[in-house]
Amino acid sequence: MNGSSRRPRLLVLNQYYWPGVEATANLLTELCEALAADYEVTVVTGAVNAKLPERELRNGVEIVRVQSTAYDRSQLSRRATNYFTYVAGVIRQGMRTERPDLVICMTDPPFLGAVARIVAGRFRVPLLVIAQDVFPEIAVALGRLRNPVLVRALRLLVGTSMRRADRVVVIGDTMKRRIEEKGVESGRIRVIPNWGDASLTTPAPRDNEWARKHKLVGKFVVMHFGNVGHAQDLDTLIRATTLLRDLDDLTVPIIGVGARREELIALARRLEADKVRFLPWQAYAQRALPISAADIHVVGLAQGLAGYIVPSRLYGILAAGKPVIAAAEAESETAQLVAEVGCGVVVEPGDPLALATVLRAAHNGAYDLDEMGRRARAFAESASDRSIAVRRYRDVLDELRVDGGR
Repeated sequence: MNGSSRRPRLLVLNQYYWPGVEATANLLTELCEALAADYEVTVVTGAVNAKLPERELRNGVEIVRVQSTAYDRSQLSRRATNYFTYVAGVIRQGMRTERPDLVICMTDPPFLGAVARIVAGRFRVPLLVIAQDVFPEIAVALGRLRNPVLVRALRLLVGTSMRRADRVVVIGDTMKRRIEEKGVESGRIRVIPNWGDASLTTPAPRDNEWARKHKLVGKFVVMHFGNVGHAQDLDTLIRATTLLRDLDDLTVPIIGVGARREELIALARRLEADKVRFLPWQAYAQRALPISAADIHVVGLAQGLAGYIVPSRLYGILAAGKPVIAAAEAESETAQLVAEVGCGVVVEPGDPLALATVLRAAHNGAYDLDEMGRRARAFAESASDRSIAVRRYRDVLDELRVDGGR
C-alpha cells in the first residue's frame, strides 16, 4: 500500500484493554474495534496476564502489551506502582513505534495525557484525550488522596496535559464544566457520552437461565451490576436493605469486582444484611441475562462526585430495558438522564432511609416498572447505542486530521 492510499494510523494509549474487566477496558475495546474499519489501530496497554502475548492482532486492532505490574488496586500505593510501571513502558514503546497520524489516550492512569502529549509531540501529530473521570478531584472527594502537595502537583500535571490536548472528549455536560474549570478552552471539548450496545444487550425475560441458576426467579430483585469500588456508594445500598427485612421476597445481588468488595462483604456480614448477595463478575459480552434478571437496578454515585465521573454501567442497563434508581446528586449526568428519560427514580446519595423508601415503593407497585423499562430501551436505541458514539468519535478524528486540532 503506498503512502497516499494507506489508512490513517491511530496510536491509542490506556492501561486497560481487552481482556481486562474494567469499564474503560470494555469501552475502549469496542471503540477501537469499530474504528479499525477505517484506521490502522495500535493500542499500547498494560500486562494484565503473564500468559498473554506481548503483541497480537485481534478484530483488526494491533495490541501491544508493555511490561507493567498488575497488583491488586485496593491500596493506593499498589495502584500507583501499576501506573508508573505502565507509563515507563508507554514512553519506551511510544518513542520507537511507527509514526502515527493521531494519538489517542484515555485517562488510565489519570496523568497519561502528559505522557501522550510527549509522544504526540515526538511525531508532531494531534492528541485526543478521552476523559473518563476528573482527577485528582475525584480522589480528593472520595478521601483517597489527602496530601496537599501531591494534590497540587497532580492538579497541575493533569490540568496542563488537558490544556495542551488538541481535543478533549468528556462523557457528560457536567463533566465538561469541570474540565473547563481546569482552563481547557470550551471550543476544544466535545461531549460524547459512553454507550451500551443495543444490538448485543437486548431485553430478556426475568425468568432466564442465569436467573434460575442463581435462584432469583420469584424474588423481587434489586441489583447492582458493575464495579465494586469507592465511587458506587454501595454502603448506602447495603444499609438500606437492613430497613427492609420484612420483605421476604427481596434479594439484592451485588455483581462485580473491585477495590472494596471484601470490605463490603464484611460490612454486610456485620450488619446481618442477609438480603444482600455478592456474586462474581459476569462476562461483559454476556451481560444481558444477568442484567435482565433484576426488577430494578440501583446506580449509585457517592456524594460530591457529580461531573467527576459518570457510571458507564447505566447504559447497559438501559439497553436491557430495565428501570433504574439513580442514587446520585441531581446535577449529575446519571440523575439528569434518568429524570429526563423517565426510566426510573432519582434519590439523594448517602441516605439509606431515602433509598429504602423508594425500594419499598417499587416493591409495592408504586411505580410502573415495565413502562420505565420500555422508555429505557427506547432511549438506548435512539440516543445511547454504540454506533451513535462511534460516529461522533469519527467526526472528532476527522476534525483533527483536517486542521490538526487548531
